[in-house]
Formats: sequence, structure tokens, C-alpha cells
Amino acid sequence: MIRTWVISSLIFTAQAATYGYLKALVYNVAGLPDALSSSDPSENTPYISQRLGNYDLINVQEDFNHHKALYASDSHPHRTPTSGGVPWGDGLNTLSNFRFIDFTRTAWNDCYINSGDCLTPKGFTAMRMELYPHTWVDVYNFHTDAGSEAGDLNARRKNVDQIVEYMKTFSAGMPVVMMGDTNMRYTTISDSIRAFVSGVGAADAWVQYRKGGAPPEENGQALVCPFPFANTITDQPTLTACETVDKILYRSSPVLTLNVVDMTNEHRAFLHPTTGVPLSDHYPLSVTFEWSPGKLRLSDIAGGPHGNHYNDIPALSAGSITPTITTLTLSGGNRVDRISASYDSIDAITHGGGGGRALSITLDPGEAIVGVYACSGKKDGHTRVFYLKVTTSTTRTLEVGKTTDDCVNMAPPGNGFRVVGFWGRSGDEIDRVGVVWGK
Repeated sequence: MIRTWVISSLIFTAQAATYGYLKALVYNVAGLPDALSSSDPSENTPYISQRLGNYDLINVQEDFNHHKALYASDSHPHRTPTSGGVPWGDGLNTLSNFRFIDFTRTAWNDCYINSGDCLTPKGFTAMRMELYPHTWVDVYNFHTDAGSEAGDLNARRKNVDQIVEYMKTFSAGMPVVMMGDTNMRYTTISDSIRAFVSGVGAADAWVQYRKGGAPPEENGQALVCPFPFANTITDQPTLTACETVDKILYRSSPVLTLNVVDMTNEHRAFLHPTTGVPLSDHYPLSVTFEWSPGKLRLSDIAGGPHGNHYNDIPALSAGSITPTITTLTLSGGNRVDRISASYDSIDAITHGGGGGRALSITLDPGEAIVGVYACSGKKDGHTRVFYLKVTTSTTRTLEVGKTTDDCVNMAPPGNGFRVVGFWGRSGDEIDRVGVVWGK
């Protein structure tokens, strides 16, 4: 049985739900008002829209005043709403065949007035996308400060620092795909692309696939792409030999391994049908990733988008052997206040506040938690976890809170999996809960 998905420059084809392929596209569509654009967005955007169906995941930048035309001929079931045209919007949008949660837009704290960077709230977006049951990946879209003056370089460094800090919380322990217009080149002296890649623990798909893992030397001599390429140039090694500012970065984790199996310049697929000129002033780049699930899996979730993010994956994957829960304590009353797990080989992990009545279950040797049932509801306008019940392999149970009509049964992803931790959001109470499964 074969299933196919597409993600912003990524295509996933999973066979027997064990591995797959993801084809992603990053494209600055130059959707500025016509008077400000170096291309012809009124004419070209409808043609771009018609050609997005071959990709599972698409991250676009400069999607400003022609957003409606960009979406008009597209059929991806999951798409981000526009944040507006110039000067209100950030120009960042994602189109996907996969559902996503926790979509956020964040404006840069710093910009430099050169190149018009301060005229719109440029920044980055983040989301958590489900490729397959129990298989999630974090997707980022971004557009950093442009220009080559000292003020531009300084603003870009601060842009990079900002997104790296955000990822330390939201994407802790998670696999990541980052696609956007970096306005950076490896050859540019004192630019921030190396700090970007190392800061998030990522790899650059172009560097890995086309440059043998070694980025170009930082020497000020840009590997400039002809624009447009001559009609006689059709082979991908030539089309991708140069360096563009549009980049696709990726990071594996204990829940998902990503490997690049192809990297292409989609120039030939995005030409005007009559004139043959490019539909944007940027080249569209595509990467195909092979992916496979890791030793840890993430369940579906119950609850809402409030509170602070938590994810037990970093603690659970610090060693070579996944820790085992020895005692689980749940605290609650009308709702679930806290989750606390003690382990055989790492320190206890606690999420939530200090309220509620605490109930515990200590697991016998060989016993494991194999089922979780959670219900959510509204409190003070926020969706929270109202009820949580766990079941062990010997059918013992532990429960707190009160049930509602909105409940999720979190079953193991396969034989041999047990609950080893949790992920979600919390504050004074548990706002969201999901399970980390391990064998």
C-alpha cells in the first residue's frame, strides 16, 4: 500500500508506513505591488498557482498583494491564511498536503532600513506538521534582512539569533525542515549562514547533495547564477552549481530521520507559457527527502494552543537506552493540574502547576503504560486538559479530572511500544497533552 504526500518543497511517499519520500519547494514569488516588483506579479502569479500541485509542502516568500491569485488554482488541503499585503503582511505562507498545528508568525526584532526591510513586518513562521500518524516534523518559513551593508549584516545576525532562540523551546528534540529566503551566501564575508546552520544543528540540502557536504569558501566571490539560464541549459548539475540565497535546511531527531535524495532547480517548470521568462525574480528550489521514523514516536494530542511548550524528547534521548517510567503521578480536580514521571535512569520530569490532588502508580518490573485517554474542554476561554487516564500492560489504571465530550484515545503506534514521556503545553495546569512512545 503506497501513500503520497507533499510538503513545501517536499514529497513524502510512505510504503507500509515505515519510510517515505518528501518533496519540498521554496519559492520567493515576488508578489509585491506591481510598481515595486522587478517581475510582473499580476501577470505571473496565476501561472505560479497552476504549477504548485507537484509538491507536498511549499514555502513562499513575498506573497503580498497577489495572494488570492496564488491560491486560486491550488488544491492543497492545508494552507496558511494571508497576513496581508504591503505594508501589513510578512509575505510568508505555506501550502501543504499535511495538517499542521501551532502555526505562528513572528516578526524580527531588528531590521535595517536599507532595501526596504523595515517597510513590512518581515520575520518567520513556525508550525508542527503531521506526516503520518505518530510522525511529526517542525516546518519553518523565513525571510531575513536583505542587503550587503554593515547594517544589513548586523540585522541578519540578530534575525538568526532570534529564530535559533525560538527553536530551542518550540522545536526541542524535534526534526525540522527550514525553507526560506536567507539573503545570505556562504561566500559572503562575515555573513550569518554558517551560524544559522550550526545554531539549529541543521544541514543545508544544497551543500549536502550538490557540494559533497563542504560549503563554498567564505571569500567574497559569489557563485552567481545566470538569470535566466540559457534555454540550452537543462541539466540539474549545472542549474544547481551556483549558490542562491533561497535555502532548504533540515535536521533529524530521535522521532524522524531525514536524508536528501535529490535537489533541483525548478526553473524550467516555472516559466511564462508564452514569453518563456521566469515567473519570479528568484529561482524555485526543490528537495526530495527520504524519511524514516525514529525510535521515539509522538501521539496525537488533546487540549489547546495555550501555555508553554514542553517536550520530553531531549531528556529521553540523552543516552543510548530509552529510560523507563517507574512511577507516574497525576494531579487534578476538575481538570488536570500536573503530570510527573519518575524514571529508572534520569531525573523526574514534571509539567504543569502545583494544584489538585496527587495520585500515583508505581509500575512493577516488566509493567509499562500502554494506553492514554484524555479529554479537553474550555476554562476561561482557553482549551485545557480536563481528564487524563493511563492504563498499564497489566490493566491497572490511574486517572484524574473529569471527562468531557471531547476525548482522544492515544493507542500505541505498534507492538512493543510503551509510554516513555509526554509532550504538549502547560502553565498552572495542563493545557495540552500528547504521548511520547518508545520501545
